[in-house]
Formats: sequence, structure tokens, C-alpha cells
Amino acid sequence: MNIRTLETFVWIARLGSFRAAASRVYASQPSVSARIAGLEDQLGIELFDRSGKKITLTAKGREFLVYAEKMLSLHGEMLQAVAKPSSIQGTIRLAVSETIAHTWLPQLLERVSEAYPAINLELDVDISVNLAEKLKNHEIDIAFLMGGVNQPGIKNRDLCRYSLTWVASPQLNIPDQAMSLAELATWPIVTYPRQSEPYIAIRSLVDPMNHSTRIHSCSSLSTIIRMTVDGLGVSALPREILQRELDTGVLQQFEVEAIVPDLTFIAAYRAAPSSSVVHAIAELAQITAKERAGVVEQSSQSVEKSE
Repeated sequence: MNIRTLETFVWIARLGSFRAAASRVYASQPSVSARIAGLEDQLGIELFDRSGKKITLTAKGREFLVYAEKMLSLHGEMLQAVAKPSSIQGTIRLAVSETIAHTWLPQLLERVSEAYPAINLELDVDISVNLAEKLKNHEIDIAFLMGGVNQPGIKNRDLCRYSLTWVASPQLNIPDQAMSLAELATWPIVTYPRQSEPYIAIRSLVDPMNHSTRIHSCSSLSTIIRMTVDGLGVSALPREILQRELDTGVLQQFEVEAIVPDLTFIAAYRAAPSSSVVHAIAELAQITAKERAGVVEQSSQSVEKSE
């Protein structure tokens, strides 16, 4: 009985599938089946009921799962406390929203590589709604997303907040004075995808003014920026990702007589056995995001003084 076999058993129990577990532990399905068969022979019991369409734990399997998770948790704590970080191996599935990918993700990846040089990262960039589902379904280990994940067993840690700046192409000739909500509702708006927090907030602002307001939703942040630069609509986006467009003048900022709530980003991950490295990555993300916020604040203060 070894850690790899216990880990395989736990993932089958969580995912309810030998095939899904094989993908998670980076092994072939026959190899996974052989591990479990050997474990059952060693224990002299059946851990899984294979008679139905879906594999389920037997009564003894459920009892064994409690001890297996405790052993994996202790193993993770031991490595984190005693082993050199360079000796800790494995693969972490890290998923991030595109806003994070456009800001401080590269700095975080450098930090993780320095702290855990033997850890492999699998990166996934997606919208927050999808990231939450992937985390719930055990498809990823940790997510940096808007709003967090409200589910038992999942930890949520604050990362950063971004205020939204209204921008438009100069070719739209947006007035210099602050725009009322009624005026905003007459312009096409390009924004985040449906079900996202920004989309819902913007829709709630303009709908009472004009139900026919065109809102173009998009899951790609780069595409939203491109559409706005091309004059297809106005957008409310974090200033941190627009600096180049604002500096070159292809986008200009304008004011609206209403506030769109800040984008709040959270590191969400399961409080699961052997999650010590995931926990450490969340801490590194908090440090990186905080440092990035400090740099941006200093830059803004410098600009204000020069003006």
C-alpha cells in the first residue's frame, strides 16, 4: 500500500469513475484498475461496487476512505513541513479568469516556479462561471475567479479588487461631461458574458432606462477590448488592462453618473487532503496581487503629482 495507490483510490471515490481518476492521476485506466485490484487483494475486501452503471463505494470502502484521506493529508503536511520545496513533485491544475491573466499572473508563475521547481502547472483561462463549475467537479485544483465558490469544503481567499473604467473609441465622439444613465442606455455596450457579475450589474443599470439597449456580451476580454477600439460600443473594464490603449489614444475614458461594482477576485480551492501546495500557491497569489496593487497605486500617485 503506497501513497500513489491511496491517491488513486480517493480520486475514484470522488469522481465515481476509473477513467476520470486515471486522467486525474496521469495514469492509464488499466494501471488504475490494477492498483485498486491490488489494494483490494491486500485488504481482503471489495472497496467499490461495480454492479451498477456508476461505481460506488461499498460500506467498507466508505470506511477506508476516511483513513485514506487522513493519510494523504498527513503525507501532504509532512512534505510541506520537512521536505525541501524542490523535492515536492506533482501537477497542479490552476485556472484563472482572463483579467488575472492580463495583470499579475506572469509574476505569480515565476514565484511558484522558484518555490516549487518540480511542480508542473496546467493552466486554464476561462470565464468565472465555468471556473466555478470546474472546481466543483474536481476538474481543477485552484481557481482565481470573480465572486468565489459557495460550496462546502471549498476555501475562498480574497485576492484583489478592480474598479471599472468606462471607455470608448474617440471615433464615437463621446461628450466630455459625465453621462447620465439615460444617455448611456442609448449606446451599444460591450461587456463580459451573461451570468457574469459585470453583465448583471450593467444590465440592471440600463434596463430601467431603455429595455432596447444593445448589450454585446463576450467571453474573451481581448475581444471586448478589440470591439471597443473598433467603435462597436462602449465598455466598462479594469483600467489595469487598458493602459496601453489609453496611452496610445485608441481608447478614451469617460464618466457615467452611476457606479458599477468593483470586480472582486477570489482564490478558491478545496480544503482537501494533500492540498498543502495548493494552499501555498493561494498564499503566493495573495502576496503577488497585493504587490501589484501597490505598484499601480504608486504609479497613479506619480501621474497625479505630475499633473
